[in-house]
Amino acid sequence: MYGQQNSLSIRRKNLYKRRPYTARCLGGILTSSIHDTARETRKGVGYGLAAYLLWGFFPFYFKEVAHVAPLEVLSHRIAWSLITLVILLAVTRGWAGVRAALGQQKTLITLCATTILISTNWFVFIFAVAHDQILQSSFGYFINPLVSVLLGFIFLGERLRLLQVVSLALAFTGVLVLTLHQGSAPWISLVLAVTFALYGLLRKIAPVDSLTGLSVETLLLFPAASGYLLYLGFTGKGAFPSAALHDNILLPMAGVITAIPLLWFSAAARRLRLATIGFMQYITPTLHFLLAVLAYGEPFSLVHLASFSCIWTGLALYSYDAAAGMFSARR
Repeated sequence: MYGQQNSLSIRRKNLYKRRPYTARCLGGILTSSIHDTARETRKGVGYGLAAYLLWGFFPFYFKEVAHVAPLEVLSHRIAWSLITLVILLAVTRGWAGVRAALGQQKTLITLCATTILISTNWFVFIFAVAHDQILQSSFGYFINPLVSVLLGFIFLGERLRLLQVVSLALAFTGVLVLTLHQGSAPWISLVLAVTFALYGLLRKIAPVDSLTGLSVETLLLFPAASGYLLYLGFTGKGAFPSAALHDNILLPMAGVITAIPLLWFSAAARRLRLATIGFMQYITPTLHFLLAVLAYGEPFSLVHLASFSCIWTGLALYSYDAAAGMFSARR
């Protein structure tokens, strides 16, 4: 009996000795996990900033090829993007996702619709830059989040909160001010905002990742794009290949500058909260706005100021509402 009690006492002492070691192990694991999360968050911020900054400086690139017809630039962007994406799919072994998307009728129909939307968006943006309408393009991408809210209400049955309604009213006022000033609707802004918002809505429904989705979209567009480029080449009307080294270098780069920020954005989206990504998206139209006014000297009148002020106020209210919603959900 005494031996059993002594043995039990020894085991208890050993357990007490091990507890500080166990606590230290658990503390080390917890600290390591926190550091890993913080490191991944920093990486996500870096990837997100890189993606939105590169998108923000797109006008620089498209200004350099503004002497080429927008449809030809679009065709080059599609053709060289597919070539770039094929290489990326080979490296990442992503062909299975592409085959699966092509084999599912519902997914393929959805991606056919997104193909039309993204090609329209790309063409209008290229047209806007070539015709000194970068300010209008920035306006379109500023109102894009608010258009997305409206589409969510119409197609997904999402309820609109009071501040969202006020934001939409301010966006409508901003568009109306520009329309009355110009005598016509800012169609470049509206087309860019609506096509990209619809694109985002449909891509949200389609069960594919961004690399697979863009690969299928460019694959669907490739026959028309490559056919048009071959026609231009055979008739001598194309800008590539040409005697100008400038065009021979820049036009093929369209594929790289399309694919790389997409991959960066995907890497950021996996590491960051949706709210953080949401705030980052304003970097691109802000840079477009600054380039339009400061670098390219596009006119910015008091009417433009009034219109943009409506949009900026609406976005501020929308962002505040989104942040408040995220905070209350976490509580």
